[in-house]
Amino acid sequence: MAIALVLVLIVVGSVLFHFLSPWWWTPIASNWDYIDNTIIISFWITGVVFSAVVLFMAYCVFRFRHREGNRAVYEPENKRLEWWLTVVTAVGVTALLVPGLFVWSRFVNVPSEAADIEVIGQQWQWSFRLPGKDGKLGTSDTRDVTADNPLGVDPKDPNGQDDVLVEAADLHLPVGKPVKVLLRSVDVLHDFYIPEFRAKMDMIPGSVTYFWFTPTRTGTFQVLCAELCGQGHPLMHGVVMVDTEQDYLAWLGQQQTFAQLSAPKQTGSASQPSGKASGLDVAARIETLEAR
Repeated sequence: MAIALVLVLIVVGSVLFHFLSPWWWTPIASNWDYIDNTIIISFWITGVVFSAVVLFMAYCVFRFRHREGNRAVYEPENKRLEWWLTVVTAVGVTALLVPGLFVWSRFVNVPSEAADIEVIGQQWQWSFRLPGKDGKLGTSDTRDVTADNPLGVDPKDPNGQDDVLVEAADLHLPVGKPVKVLLRSVDVLHDFYIPEFRAKMDMIPGSVTYFWFTPTRTGTFQVLCAELCGQGHPLMHGVVMVDTEQDYLAWLGQQQTFAQLSAPKQTGSASQPSGKASGLDVAARIETLEAR
């Protein structure tokens, strides 16, 4: 009797915690409310199944508790029950999978008007590359990564000369315009994740993954790495700022292109863009944390 009551209280407590909990998602800032709806559908399906199974267990514990003189009936097979369980399980799994497949199809089918941007992950910082005046990103490859070309932009590709490089600094995007995010890793597995955009994707060395989204409100949003990528993983943070069109163009006009950044290096200059955090800076922060 006590066990049955505990099982019922578990169900009641879980349901109340879900509806009354103060913790919920961050306010959405992109077009991907479809993802929120899909997760809510999953919550309802799994919540109903969880409640039904636990309450059935409570019923069985109470109904078939030990009583003097009662004997259990041995029934090795029940075809009717097996068919019911098979059908109900198939319907539940289908209901879980179909909304996710629908959203995934939208997530990777990029509208033609979306502008390309590239996100580069490396231990342990984020960098970004935007197309220049020609509207095209030049080719890039990890084999082209050097101390003077940390993002691996192909110096022989004319389309890459006017690409805007934002190395270890904040990325700005215009509000209300779709962007296709090309994801590339220089070293190990990373995962580009912005909670408010409901957008995340693994970054695999040697491959280019992608997704798209449309920022729907201005603000400052934190970039996280959602893949354990080494000792400095907790420090791999970044910032995406969604601006009005005017503010975005003003910021873009202050950035340097690949040609501008590579030209001083060819003449022996060791200048570094403001706001850049080198790998040594990250390593120093790690040593500080370890010392604590």
